[in-house]
Amino acid sequence: MGDLCSTNVSNSLRNKIDDSYFRVDKNSGGNGKMKHQLFSLVLKLVVAITTFSLLLTSVRRLVSISRKPSVNFIGGYWWLPLQEQLISDFKDIQDLALGSSRLKEIEFCAQEYENYVPCFNFSEGAQGSHSDRQCDGGSRVNCVVLPPRNYKLPLRWPAGRDVIWYSNVKISAQEVLASGTVTKRLMMLEEDQISFRSDSLMFDGVDDYSHQIADMIGLRSVSDFNQAGIRTVLDIGCGYGSFGAHLFSRNILTMCVANYEPSGSQVQLTLERGLPAMIASFSSKQLPFSSLSFDMLHCARCGIDWDQKDGIFLVEADRLLRPGGYFVWTSPVPSIHRSPESDESQKKWQFVQHFAESLCWNMLSQQEDTVIWRKTTHKNCYSSQKRDLSPPLCKKGYDIESPYYQPLHRCIGGTHSERWIPIKQHTAWPSRANLNSSELNIYGVRTELFLVDSLKWKSAVQEYWSLLSPQIFSDHPKRPGDEDPSPPFNMLRNVLDMNAQFGGLNHALLEAGKHLWVMNVVPTTASDSLPLILDRGFIGTSHNWCEAFPSYPRTYDMIHADGLLSLETQQHQKCTILDLFLDIDRLLRPEGWAIFRDTLSMIELARTLATRLSWDARIVDVESNIDERVLVCRKSFPGDKV
Repeated sequence: MGDLCSTNVSNSLRNKIDDSYFRVDKNSGGNGKMKHQLFSLVLKLVVAITTFSLLLTSVRRLVSISRKPSVNFIGGYWWLPLQEQLISDFKDIQDLALGSSRLKEIEFCAQEYENYVPCFNFSEGAQGSHSDRQCDGGSRVNCVVLPPRNYKLPLRWPAGRDVIWYSNVKISAQEVLASGTVTKRLMMLEEDQISFRSDSLMFDGVDDYSHQIADMIGLRSVSDFNQAGIRTVLDIGCGYGSFGAHLFSRNILTMCVANYEPSGSQVQLTLERGLPAMIASFSSKQLPFSSLSFDMLHCARCGIDWDQKDGIFLVEADRLLRPGGYFVWTSPVPSIHRSPESDESQKKWQFVQHFAESLCWNMLSQQEDTVIWRKTTHKNCYSSQKRDLSPPLCKKGYDIESPYYQPLHRCIGGTHSERWIPIKQHTAWPSRANLNSSELNIYGVRTELFLVDSLKWKSAVQEYWSLLSPQIFSDHPKRPGDEDPSPPFNMLRNVLDMNAQFGGLNHALLEAGKHLWVMNVVPTTASDSLPLILDRGFIGTSHNWCEAFPSYPRTYDMIHADGLLSLETQQHQKCTILDLFLDIDRLLRPEGWAIFRDTLSMIELARTLATRLSWDARIVDVESNIDERVLVCRKSFPGDKV
């Protein structure tokens, strides 16, 4: 079992986890009455502390609103959001006071909500584009999203990257068989499975296509990407993730982004394969990634009209690219424009060519449908461009390091950042993840704090694996007497870290040899550490946890939240902790794990909500911090709930 059962974890922690991990022993010993009295006293104390904490938070909300001179008091409606929040808080207090035995389980959503995505799921008869998010107050449903009736647990990697269950995703047989775009070619429907083994990005296959890109850049093979400074790739309109799957096996991390699609979703199928993806679109808003975040942007017939809106989508692509990074565009436009009958394609091609030049991109090579540009590494290039053709540099006020769905600006961003560092000057992976003191100074982080954080997560990963390894050796819980399967050992392909801070959990998992990826999320209520995370060679995004995360249901094997409950409560958000938990349940696949680290009062509240969601849950002490607790939860398989 190797590192899955670390010998460094203390015996006292091991003793907390027995064979009946989530069952409570109801047999009292000789001092049963005394134990019962002691338990009752502790429970009352916890309820009192939690009640005081929630009341204090509610009062703070009242005080904060009363101090704001800009609040609109017309008609008295300013009071309604606060009143609703206070009622919600008191309901949470009431639930705690009644105890888990009297808690009412949350109702299930109707079956048609099985692929529900808040902020994107508009009414069935709605017209127009689904690409723009609409996260208003009515975008959530207060019920548990059920999986499809024939849902099956995904296959373990590496098989699960190439084969998924047809019933787990929303796609019609016609969409599978008639898929005509290059990035979806030859997806096979085999009885109750969808196979991507023969999925080819180009006619000669994804392997040859990747080799072609390497050759056009001037490299011998994809294996040389790392030495050329390429670690992270943003794959725009990724098809079903085959390009990313190919690069993942070579230590290149690819983030797929695509529009919301009600059926046949690129993002849903890519995530079902266990690969990184999220809903995001080039429409009217900036993507929720920091400037200068990716070493390569890839668009293979991705559906973006780069010549539209005066080139503003190319400006956004430039903002996301690191200096010296590559923009790879595969489209019929570069090759068709030579035909005398293709005036429209010729105009598109000429615009993209000239606009790329005005952005200080150097066209490296063109082979048939594929063109590759490299972004400049010199800021002074922009001052030498003709101002009437080139977009201006963003003023410092608009050049935000990590914008969160801000309107697109037609100005060149990132030039004010201290992170303007050419990709070839970054340390090669995996050393890139270990930042030195001079690098940390760029982000205003002290070396001692960074090292303490790294040690904390190294220890935490050992604890987590000691707790979970008996449960995640295979697709189903390991039975007593079963032999250990051959590697990969576990069913954890991905982790959603809801409050990633410096990306310490991600780094500790990789250092421990776990073959997975982490979606590092930096809450908009926290300090902006996203640039640091992305520069370490990880992937991540900004997010407001009062809004639903832009992903499809059942897409993560583990969800982790360190201090998030306290953070969100202190920030006086207009949503409840129940809203947050319902979204976690939506994102977590059946038999997936949720781990919360927080104060005792927050953990007790979390356990109450976990009970209402029918999760198995257990509180574990943290020996290094007496004020902190860990709540380990497991989401039931659908057959166990309905």
